[in-house]
Amino acid sequence: MSLSDRWHSLRIPDKPYQPKIAGRLVRMVGLTLEAVGINVKVGDRCMVERKGAEDIEAEVVGFDEQRIFLMPIEQVDGLRPGARVWPLTMAADVPVGFNLLGRVLDGTGRPLDAHGPLQDIEQGHLQGRPINPLHRAPIREPLDVGIRAINAMLTVGRGQRIGLFAGSGVGKSVLLGMMTRFTSADIIVVGLIGERGREVKEFIDEILGEEGLQRAVVVASPADDSPLMRLRAAQYCTSIAEYFRDQGQNVLLLMDSLTRYAQAQREIALAVGEPPATKGYPPSVFNKLPKLVERTGNGSEGGGSITAFYTVLSEGDDMQDPIADASRAILDGHIVLSRKLAEEGHYPAIDVEASVSRVMPQIVDENWLKKAQLCKQLMSHYRQNQDLISVGAYQPGSDPLLDAAIDRLPRIKAMLRQGLHEGADLASSKQELDELFPSPPAAKGTKA
Repeated sequence: MSLSDRWHSLRIPDKPYQPKIAGRLVRMVGLTLEAVGINVKVGDRCMVERKGAEDIEAEVVGFDEQRIFLMPIEQVDGLRPGARVWPLTMAADVPVGFNLLGRVLDGTGRPLDAHGPLQDIEQGHLQGRPINPLHRAPIREPLDVGIRAINAMLTVGRGQRIGLFAGSGVGKSVLLGMMTRFTSADIIVVGLIGERGREVKEFIDEILGEEGLQRAVVVASPADDSPLMRLRAAQYCTSIAEYFRDQGQNVLLLMDSLTRYAQAQREIALAVGEPPATKGYPPSVFNKLPKLVERTGNGSEGGGSITAFYTVLSEGDDMQDPIADASRAILDGHIVLSRKLAEEGHYPAIDVEASVSRVMPQIVDENWLKKAQLCKQLMSHYRQNQDLISVGAYQPGSDPLLDAAIDRLPRIKAMLRQGLHEGADLASSKQELDELFPSPPAAKGTKA
């Protein structure tokens, strides 16, 4: 049932509205509507009368004494002063279920594809339910994401939440598409939040592909949607992932991007008068981020899991951006995509030196961890001395660790490169790392 159908089903026969509980619209500033005469609370939903078109849904985002602030989820063309406003009494439920697989939906659960209305769906909660942290199963086993650089050097655990930090145009969408094809997950949920409309279709048709879409659900809210719709789309794709986790499934959640979610909340907060704090971001933004992220992860012992990858845009490649900084603090690790590597034609452009998986020490053996650390050490030592090597000022034999770095760097780079349609499972990734370091890693300062 569409949103409009659900609303019209609430109307009293021969009386399309309920005059006793109707308020009226008194002001509109930007995308913020102000109404009086209704008794509602923050988070409630209302319908606003629109002449010559269907009524539109709006959500209560704040109040000032008797004045209620509303944020619409759709275009506001056709609104007029004094328009009637009715509170909705039905819960903010959204469609979930296995029949969503292969579908593309908007932030309210309405299909965007050409496959007709949703059939035999269940209802889930948009806001989700918090999990007692003591009831969560610990992260014990690695997850094969099909990317050699991540599997070998930044091993991800099932139920981990990790950030994908990148500027524009360095291949983050392509990397997400590779994960959808190669990750060993039961269900994949993709949230495209605030991206260009052109990129939504390109991601589904060219990057995700027909094979990837068969076991995936895509929730898309492009940049021209209202901030409330973008906010809901992020919450909705998380609700879908929660449903599958509760059914015992191992879910991969890919959200592109967490930054656009934060920017949508900033637009709403500033519109209702919340003062900006850190670089224009109001405090509510930093309150919303952990609430969204903490909904993912492992469920109870013996249940399903949500392994979540959130892309975080680094404006101007600034890793100290407020959202990037806040995201690093609440996630279980971060993978940094380097523009320099992308310019060199190194794909995926993962900067393993700047990246870290916080759960890797708990899910791989000690020998594997030491080899990954030594590989990082060699790459870092080579980079620190690259100028000396380039001008020919370095004398071989004067630094055993640097000699080892010079000898093995070409093979390390070859291991970290991977084709768009080339998968690399966990076992083969570990084997390549073992071939680079066949003997136990040497101590720092000695030749490996």
